[in-house]
Amino acid sequence: MEVNENLKKEILSVVNNQLKNNDPPETKLTYNRLIKEGFSDIDAKKLIGNCVLVEIYDIMKSNKPFDIKRYVKNLEQLPKEPFD
Repeated sequence: MEVNENLKKEILSVVNNQLKNNDPPETKLTYNRLIKEGFSDIDAKKLIGNCVLVEIYDIMKSNKPFDIKRYVKNLEQLPKEPFD
């Protein structure tokens, strides 16, 4: 599967903004936990980005608003891939 570099860049930008603004705070908590578990900076951000992507996909697919509860649940389950 070919990676869309522009999309990847935008997703990582969302993650960086969440970390910078501490919004939601669970993103920074998850990032810190993943770093303590031995993940590199970029790998931790990519894992969090997977959760962001799940939300974007669902918003576009079902035309529903951002689901913070599901997003936080998926963050808490990392490094397990988000499937919800």
